[in-house]
Amino acid sequence: MDQEQQQLNELLLVRRRKMEALREKGIEPFGRKFEADHYSAEVIDNFNSLEGKEVTIAGRLVSIRSHGKATFAHLQDYRGQIQIYIRQDQVGPEQYEIFDLVDIGDFIGVAGEVFRTQKGEITVKVNQYTYLAKALRPLPEKWHGLKDVELRYRQRYVDLIVNQEVRETFIRRSRMISAMRDILNSWGFLEVETPIMQTIAGGALARPFVTHHNALDIKLYLRIATELHLKRLLVGGLDKVYEVGRIFRNEGISTIHNPEFTSVEIYQNYADYEDMMEITENLVFQIAEKVLGTGKIVFQGKELDLTPPWPRESMIEVVRKYSGVDFSQIPDDQAAFEAARKAGLELDKGLPWGEILYMFFEEFCEEQLLAPIFVTGFPVEVSPLAKKMSEDARLTLRFEAFIAGWEIANAFTELNDPIDQRERFEQQLTKREAGDDEAHVMDEDFINALEYGMPPAGGLGIGIDRMIMLLTDNISIRDVILFPTLKPKALND
Repeated sequence: MDQEQQQLNELLLVRRRKMEALREKGIEPFGRKFEADHYSAEVIDNFNSLEGKEVTIAGRLVSIRSHGKATFAHLQDYRGQIQIYIRQDQVGPEQYEIFDLVDIGDFIGVAGEVFRTQKGEITVKVNQYTYLAKALRPLPEKWHGLKDVELRYRQRYVDLIVNQEVRETFIRRSRMISAMRDILNSWGFLEVETPIMQTIAGGALARPFVTHHNALDIKLYLRIATELHLKRLLVGGLDKVYEVGRIFRNEGISTIHNPEFTSVEIYQNYADYEDMMEITENLVFQIAEKVLGTGKIVFQGKELDLTPPWPRESMIEVVRKYSGVDFSQIPDDQAAFEAARKAGLELDKGLPWGEILYMFFEEFCEEQLLAPIFVTGFPVEVSPLAKKMSEDARLTLRFEAFIAGWEIANAFTELNDPIDQRERFEQQLTKREAGDDEAHVMDEDFINALEYGMPPAGGLGIGIDRMIMLLTDNISIRDVILFPTLKPKALND
């Protein structure tokens, strides 16, 4: 056992002894209900009206400084921290002695008078206190906090205690999602819920998680998108719908990918992808204004202006700009293959023109797209659910929105032709048979729904986690997901 672990074990033992000492004095270390009438920030913000009055607050002790018969401490609650001041002659010798059994990390409730110290700090002079919960483990060392990044993710409960900026990120996340719902509701959209477990994993090009339902003896998949069920609702006559929900994709983990993430998908009858562009830019801009107070954000030291309208450029234009290769002058698959070979891309022979165009875009362009931009004109091969352009059937009425080199939104004019949709699914099945386990599967019920008639429509998906990363200036998706996916590890490893 190393010295650090031995010291921790000794601290744990000391805290358990204090817990037993509290019980010996008739005090339950894990108390009951306590009614506070103020948060710390409310006391500080309203000091002028509360000075000299009694307030009741509760929280976790994050610092303790004893000076003989008086003790200063800081109490941390949901809204912040405030200093408390406990004197022996105020609470009585017995209660003051019991306070010696209190540790940093413990929860207490106090009632006392609001005043300002000689050093100018707003403080609550304690008249009485109530023991609420004993912390049997010490918090990380005050000045260094929780330094191990992976440990912060594994023990988010500790991370939230000691890192105020982390708490603020997740408070903002909640407010941003609430603001998004408010905005969509105000635009006449109806929030709905669709199945998380599905018999067919469709709506995206991704590998699903597989499970089994014992009673029905069938294989089920955790959804990789909400798209196909939401479009069934358009067939059924719902006009404008959206769903905020968890999506599950059995893929790698990176700073911008987590197997379990949150998205919002939005669908509107009688609309197209141009309408979805307006929804995207206005939604992101209004969320920023409502929660941050500005539509101009700073991300990793760079100012980004989210004010609509955002520029629109075709994928062919973007590829020409950043790779120097003009696909409008490349007539067929063989010419595209030769262009890719000259550009140093490794690819299999036989790939179609559209897939090669998309490879150029991923390789040379995505990271260059820093300011908000809509990239349009995606190839049909990578857009099995989007309607084709009438002027060029190789491309679709699809866009992706990019900010800071990240895709944050994907949308298109929805394909509502059941015959064309079946052909697209059949092309995807050919890819699956060739070994592409992310290719789309055939969904006969969705085709059946389209055969009943789906009006022209626009659909949009926004990655909420990435959007929040941008709006809170975080470069890892793990910093905006409370409990990111990690490989299991024992606490004492």
